[in-house]
Amino acid sequence: MTYSWRFEKADGATVEHEGGDRFPSQADAESWVGEVWQELLGDGVDAVTLLEGDRVVYGPMSLHPAE
Repeated sequence: MTYSWRFEKADGATVEHEGGDRFPSQADAESWVGEVWQELLGDGVDAVTLLEGDRVVYGPMSLHPAE
């Protein structure tokens, strides 16, 4: 099974974004989002949800820094 990210707005609407799909492991997916989260924010993504196939692993997880 592969891992992928679903990109979302603050209201839960899905956002289309290049990349974030087909990672061989959860660790690879998490490393990738850790490297690009600021770019995702700049592209209008507010939160991400990690999927393993169609199963939600966790999320939505906000990309906004804690205040």
